[in-house]
Amino acid sequence: MSERDDFEQEDLEADGDFEAEDFDGDVGNAEAEDFDAYFDDAVEAGDFENDLAEETEAALFAVPDGYRSGFVAVIGRPNVGKSSLVNAYVGQKIAIVSPKPQTTRRRVMGVHTGENAQVVFVDTPGIHKPLHKLGEFMVETAVAAIPDADVILFVVDVSERVRDEDRDIAALLSEKASAPVVLALNKADRVNPKYLKENYAVYTALVPDAPEMLVSALRGDNLDELMGLIEARLPEGPPFFPPEQVTDQSEAVMAAELIREAALHLTEEEVPHSLAVAIEEWEDRQREGQDRPGLTYISAVIYVERDSQKAIVIGRRGAMLKDIGARSRKEIEALLGRRVFLEIFVKVRERWRSNPTQLRRLGYTEE
Repeated sequence: MSERDDFEQEDLEADGDFEAEDFDGDVGNAEAEDFDAYFDDAVEAGDFENDLAEETEAALFAVPDGYRSGFVAVIGRPNVGKSSLVNAYVGQKIAIVSPKPQTTRRRVMGVHTGENAQVVFVDTPGIHKPLHKLGEFMVETAVAAIPDADVILFVVDVSERVRDEDRDIAALLSEKASAPVVLALNKADRVNPKYLKENYAVYTALVPDAPEMLVSALRGDNLDELMGLIEARLPEGPPFFPPEQVTDQSEAVMAAELIREAALHLTEEEVPHSLAVAIEEWEDRQREGQDRPGLTYISAVIYVERDSQKAIVIGRRGAMLKDIGARSRKEIEALLGRRVFLEIFVKVRERWRSNPTQLRRLGYTEE
């Protein structure tokens, strides 16, 4: 598919090219700067030597007495609704969700700023028994969030019976967590009432000293009450981030994840875990002399591990790839607040999940 200069054409509704060029490229994985580091650097550079800057500094940190802030590590096995819970508190989608387990692969930060507290949620991959290098990276990412957290939010799926993974995580928290633990019994909207009492008792016994709350991230049940339990255990202090910031993820990273989310929802069982997305090109375009929002051109590559998976992602006559493009483009446009021209290619990168070099190229490493 060629680039288009005339942005008024109906052809801009096209959503993908069906043959992949053979090229390598790293995922755009720039993250927003830590606000404290940014502020300290700005002070050293003398950027805040004028009255306006001093007023801005005071406004950012003007919080009432007793204000609380801190980092909350969201921990649990795969597919218990950790990302849905974080999205609900942030008020928008910052972490992708799907019915497929192990959807979250990286740490995702979500910032909830209230009148009395700023809660920085650290959404982590589900803790499981890894089968490859990617799985090891995911578990290491989750475990690494535990020691530095001010509060641990242990999320379980109360609609299902307790699993060995839940018990293993409880043991891990007992060993590594010095911060207070809060138990969120999620998916209350899906639990069979006759099993609720039994499941509730078994899960709460895993962390007997932790306060618990029965919640539904999707329906909103008891989210305010759970937030109260979290805020009460945070240390007092000013916010870490300005109130308008909701995540540390760059637009490019979030766009790649939205494409992967669409593919997770639409492809067959064998494909999702073998699928990665890289943003290869990103260009904001606008016609001269026009002040209306322009168009963002995005070129992305979906990587899979086998030719058979590539055929599934492309689909018959490109139908699957077109659906993935249409679904993800709509989400990306909502994220960016402007029109998007999205090209998607598909490429085979054999056994990338077990190859440290490929994992680094795709951004699955801790810096």
